[in-house]
Amino acid sequence: VVVVTHAYGKRSGVRYMTGGLKVYYVPWRPFFNQNTFPTLYGTLPIIRTILIREKINIVHGHQTFSTLCHDALMHARIMGYKVVFTDHSLNGFSDAGSIHMNKVLKFTLADVSQAICVSHTSKENTVLRSGLAPEKVFVIPNAVDTAMFKPALERPSRLDIVIVVISRLVYRKGADLLVEVIPEVCRLNPNVS
Repeated sequence: VVVVTHAYGKRSGVRYMTGGLKVYYVPWRPFFNQNTFPTLYGTLPIIRTILIREKINIVHGHQTFSTLCHDALMHARIMGYKVVFTDHSLNGFSDAGSIHMNKVLKFTLADVSQAICVSHTSKENTVLRSGLAPEKVFVIPNAVDTAMFKPALERPSRLDIVIVVISRLVYRKGADLLVEVIPEVCRLNPNVS
């Protein structure tokens, strides 16, 4: 496994992480929302070099809003590699940003080998936004394997109910919904903290 990402601060070039994971920090700095400037063809030489040098078989890209992901997937498909795309977010259809990204997604994923989503709702959203055939999109649930997770048989004796949200607090992850729901939940149940 080889990871390709953009430069972070002074971190650029090839680094080896604990356990020997090789990470290429390509020399492009993010300019907005941790994204590199979309160049399409500007990324081809370095992506091509990495794919050939590392004898890559499958290219796996993450995140709809990652310009480097879109560039790498397109270059890999043009070079004949199998590509897989993973989508983690639910994105809209009506605002200007969503309309633009959905068109980019259709363009980029037009020839993708397969796609992975983290829920069935996410799969429906990705199929609608990208135009991918549903049989090319697979669901691998995010984070918790419900077949393995077994809650305690006895409920703790304390009355407090503690709710935790583990997420980036951004619109796409439902931060706006949290702002509306949390006060209502606390109002309905005084034991919630």
